[in-house]
Amino acid sequence: MAPFSASLSASPAGSSLSGVRRPGWAGGWLGFALGGFFDGILLHQILQWHHLLSALEGPRFADLRVQVLADGLFHALMYVIALAGLWLLWRSRATLAAQGAGRAVTAGALLGFGLWHVVDAVLSHWLLGIHRVRMDSEVPLLWDLLWVAVFGVGAMALGLWVGRRGGSGGGSGNGSGGDAGRRRGAVAATLLALLVLAAGPLAALPPPGATGALVLFRPGLSDGEILGAVAALDGRVLWADSSRSVWAIDLAEPRRADALYRSGALFVSSGLLPGGCLAWVRGPAPQRRG
Repeated sequence: MAPFSASLSASPAGSSLSGVRRPGWAGGWLGFALGGFFDGILLHQILQWHHLLSALEGPRFADLRVQVLADGLFHALMYVIALAGLWLLWRSRATLAAQGAGRAVTAGALLGFGLWHVVDAVLSHWLLGIHRVRMDSEVPLLWDLLWVAVFGVGAMALGLWVGRRGGSGGGSGNGSGGDAGRRRGAVAATLLALLVLAAGPLAALPPPGATGALVLFRPGLSDGEILGAVAALDGRVLWADSSRSVWAIDLAEPRRADALYRSGALFVSSGLLPGGCLAWVRGPAPQRRG
């Protein structure tokens, strides 16, 4: 692998193309996953404009648990795509020394990020109709078009510009210029990997001011005991599952949630833990269709 890397650095222009192809693909996969995380964190959680299945009607989809489960499965898919991108980036680590590899990673990430928003708009908003960008808007199509224009087409256009700009600037792979190019490739790949690794956990964080918690109580506790424990913390119950062991509650003072462990709770989540997606929801998803 060392001779291959050295030959890429020694070749001024043409042969370096094969050396930047893998980092570009890795950047594309990671950018696609980052687009999904961006959508879920901003629109599902912080702004709460929609859930994944907000536009679907019927009693089943009015159940908050179904909506949150769909959001969780969506984020799980983004994790799989992100892991595939990280694996490709690791496989291409030797080719990051190629001239232009850093620019290829950046261009690929922008193209992938924009592609996610284009795919989401065409497939989820218009063909399947499972949600719109802003469900409470009187003109949902306007929000769809603005969103895909800025974060979809805009990001892809910027990615194409970055990629083509890389082809116009020559530069040899030797000397200080080559060293700088290798450093840029490593830095771009590292920053992109760190950004995706940070976005995954952020997808499970509640937004600022969230007051909810998901609680798993030990078997054998009565509804009265659980309701008493919640009332002692000035909380209210949002819902409970059919087994009466998993409860979503809203607390006046979220930092006191750990006190539920003294009342028989086995698991209390309001953030990064697996049930954290349930901690920030307000209520049933809106039922308006655009």
